[in-house]
Amino acid sequence: MVDLETFRAEARAWLEANCPAEMRTPIGRDADICWGGRKGKFTSDAQKTWLERMGAKGWTVPEWPAEYGGGGLTKDEAKVLASEMRRIKARSPLSSFGIWMLGPALLKYGNEAQKLEHLPRIARGEIRWCQGYSEPGSGSDLASLRTSAILEGDHYVVNGQKVWTSYADKADWIFCLVRTDPTVAKHLGISFLLFDMESPGVSTSPIKLISGASPFCQTFFDNVKVPAQNLMGTAGKGWDIAKYLLTHEREMIGNMDSGDGRSTVSQVAKKALGLDAAILSDTGLRTDIVRHEINAWAFALTMERVKDEAKAGQGVGALSSMLKYYGTELNKDRMQLLMSIGGSDALAWEGPAEGEGDLARGWLRSRANSIEGGTSEINLNIIAKRVLELPGA
Repeated sequence: MVDLETFRAEARAWLEANCPAEMRTPIGRDADICWGGRKGKFTSDAQKTWLERMGAKGWTVPEWPAEYGGGGLTKDEAKVLASEMRRIKARSPLSSFGIWMLGPALLKYGNEAQKLEHLPRIARGEIRWCQGYSEPGSGSDLASLRTSAILEGDHYVVNGQKVWTSYADKADWIFCLVRTDPTVAKHLGISFLLFDMESPGVSTSPIKLISGASPFCQTFFDNVKVPAQNLMGTAGKGWDIAKYLLTHEREMIGNMDSGDGRSTVSQVAKKALGLDAAILSDTGLRTDIVRHEINAWAFALTMERVKDEAKAGQGVGALSSMLKYYGTELNKDRMQLLMSIGGSDALAWEGPAEGEGDLARGWLRSRANSIEGGTSEINLNIIAKRVLELPGA
């Protein structure tokens, strides 16, 4: 095994040689995020080159096994890689529900054929995934879902509807909770299916949000045939996978304020307001920014600690609710500070300049963080009951 300082030198040299200059700047707008997939379009040749190089190296998922498209790095090597990427301000080459949510579940519950089919394509950004969980009437009480999957020979026939499916209209495949046995307790009759969004009978309808964006969709299944081999895990045991995956989803949502290549609040403030004797002249704003960035660093370190504990065999469990809740509040605080920095200019809804209106829309979008992935109220209840063990919770 290579010692860490040798690995650091090798990683630094590789990044210097392979990360395009254009990918060493903060992400300024959502359109600059690379999601990959069959329908994805690169915003520049540099973005395409960066993804291809990192994907070929296995460093889009540095700790995944090499046979599944990963880098095969240890957790300590992965930390070194992350620090070297931060050093040159390298953007993340790929944002992916496949990496953040499905991948960990596949590694734990998928069979070998499923891992070999899906994980390398996720790592290279070739397939974009969406999540089929919530339904009309089945949000917080997710286990009451009604989308059915009936086994007919060598395939399942899926019928039903999902809602709040993030980027379903842009996704290539879906990981979907379905009811395969309506005769047993609601948690016991659920299974976990993987299928192509281009399958006959699948349709989507974007939902327009208050921000004007449409990141969510209604998703409909009308006699969709799914090969039985696309069942992940055991029929009727999908709820176990769902719970495991939800912990990763909540960590993902909670981690939105750190580590994605976006400018920090202080960087934005310095650019927008300038400095007086090397400091911001507005003492109140300066205090708020320092408070936020201290909290953001503390949260990032907590995330790292929890990840280390999880890799050491200590389950995350209810801690994911703490991370999701605090990360949600942190991101909302970030957006509020950015609005304060922008002043009246931040209120612009549209205009001739590229990205104009993004800040106001982003502030509105951040309000939904307290709903998606489990509402803040639900997560606070989980914290009270399972973490604090409060009486009557």
